[in-house]
Amino acid sequence: MAAVNRVFAAQLSGLPVFGPDGESIGRVRDLVAGLRLDAQPPRLLGLVVELATRRRVFVPMLRVTAIEPSAVTLATGSVNMRQFNQRPNEVLVLGQLLDAHATLAGSDTRITVVDAGMEPTRTRDWVLAKLAIRERRVGLGRRRAAMQVLPWSEVAGLGLADLGAQPQGAGQLLMLFDTMRPADIAATVRDLPLKRRHEVADAMDDERLADVIEELPDDDQKELLAYLAEERAADVLEAMNPDDAADLLAELAPAEQSRLLELMEPEESAPVKRLLEYSSDTAGGLMTPEPVVLTPDTTIAEALAHIRNAELPPALASMVFVCRPPTATPTGRYVGVVHFQRLLREPPAELVASAVDTGLPPLKPGASLAEVTRYFAAYNLTCGPVVDTEDHLIGAVTVDDVLDHLLPEDWRETGLHDTLEEDRA
Repeated sequence: MAAVNRVFAAQLSGLPVFGPDGESIGRVRDLVAGLRLDAQPPRLLGLVVELATRRRVFVPMLRVTAIEPSAVTLATGSVNMRQFNQRPNEVLVLGQLLDAHATLAGSDTRITVVDAGMEPTRTRDWVLAKLAIRERRVGLGRRRAAMQVLPWSEVAGLGLADLGAQPQGAGQLLMLFDTMRPADIAATVRDLPLKRRHEVADAMDDERLADVIEELPDDDQKELLAYLAEERAADVLEAMNPDDAADLLAELAPAEQSRLLELMEPEESAPVKRLLEYSSDTAGGLMTPEPVVLTPDTTIAEALAHIRNAELPPALASMVFVCRPPTATPTGRYVGVVHFQRLLREPPAELVASAVDTGLPPLKPGASLAEVTRYFAAYNLTCGPVVDTEDHLIGAVTVDDVLDHLLPEDWRETGLHDTLEEDRA
């Protein structure tokens, strides 16, 4: 083990993990500690490491040979591929301990845990010897209490029963989420106990929570939506992509579905209602009603500005759809598409009408998943138009939606590869 005196847990979040020969293993997503009945510092059992396939595995601390500011190195490049599952006597340091409410031992002073300092022992174990805490001020004063670093034994109220019963904030955990992708946050949220998961959802803004819910498995989506108050559930559905919101609503009972649609703003619920008219395994059910739609007199420069939008998914940015007004789906008469590579080759002042590909046949909303898959393969596309019988563009199917329906239902939970389940070392 590299000689370090103390490492704070939050510093490890997201650090890359390498094998002894520099091979990439994954990234640190949490730390697992075993809480004790006495006041002694808990032993750090290991790391939760997220592999490239999004599978989260447990790596014992004895496998860790070096902890540096930029990376963690293991003694071996071979790790147990069994999916991490938290045991009853374990606590997730980042997921559960940060933001925990406690008291100073022997007093009524209320504090919040900001971070946990881990230190090595002479037996090569690591313990959570220190806690960075901040006193919880009562009243309307704006001045924040100073942060202190105290020995574990000077803080009371951090037992498993306490963590499972007391209300807990989520500010520190959300700070760790700032640099993570929604899919990675969703995987972290899934690993949290139900109470903690709900606290994190309460602390997130609607936009961020919507992004995370889109990346959760169906059952977790429904559970989290059911937990939210109806008004907030409707707000979160409005913030979701219409196709994802429709997929989630389709899983609910008709009465619940209708109630949430009523609570949504009419302009937000209208495209979702249209999507719900189609079966989920057809082009109509797979499509998004919000592709980039332009009129023929739009310039190439304007078209490039539209697909340059950082919030536009890469698949939707691969082409623009040219239609007669109106440009909101269902549009006026569909003209054709312009691939982004063609946009890059044309003079900026030219009109998109001069670059339209009218030879690409559009999909019909009733096309089956098998037909859509063959369509994408035949034309080498990442995005394709969906046009109704009256020649109106009603949406676009993207390759990620096709893959989502082709992969096994539990692919978000198990990663992209089947792996052997082995006992945790």
